[in-house]
Amino acid sequence: MRKITAGLFVSLDGVVQDPQDWHFPYFNEEMGRAVTAQLGSADTVLLGRKTYDGFAGAWPERENAGGEDAGMAKALGDARKIVVSHQKLEFTWRNSEVLQGDLLEGVAALKEEPGTDIAMSGSVSVVRQLLEAGLLDELHLLVHPIAVRKGARLFEEAGSPLPLRLLESTAFKTGVIHLVYTKDEDAPTGGYEQAKANLPQE
Repeated sequence: MRKITAGLFVSLDGVVQDPQDWHFPYFNEEMGRAVTAQLGSADTVLLGRKTYDGFAGAWPERENAGGEDAGMAKALGDARKIVVSHQKLEFTWRNSEVLQGDLLEGVAALKEEPGTDIAMSGSVSVVRQLLEAGLLDELHLLVHPIAVRKGARLFEEAGSPLPLRLLESTAFKTGVIHLVYTKDEDAPTGGYEQAKANLPQE
């Protein structure tokens, strides 16, 4: 079964909206390698419509310009790009298509198809739904040492907690922390008395 990974830039207070306004001062070679490893190696990219529009408006031009990021631009252009949208879309970026049918059923079917990883970038509302449903295998958070203090946050209010299990953590020179999580299907439970029992005994 194919693995789905999602990468997000997030502030210390959980904001994921408009990272272009606060992210770039913290970008360095370490982060570039992390983003490339998560996104650039996949043969399929799954995107929400707004994220797709942003990508399609930038990456083809970068590929044609032949600059430093032309390699990543070509990899994204060559990848199969599947867009989550209920609207009828007309694509100008090659290898683009709309996800057919229900989101969860369509993604579950994609995971069963042959191929390498399926990568996501941004597309927060889609990430939330796939993580909740247990269809997202890895959530890559690049946590920036800044409190943005406005904008949409990664997780919205809901009726129950969503336990996550840490798979990997790496600190970058800029103070950014790269955290990789998966949904914890066997999360610990208990209350104060259990926690107190776990304290070291004098």
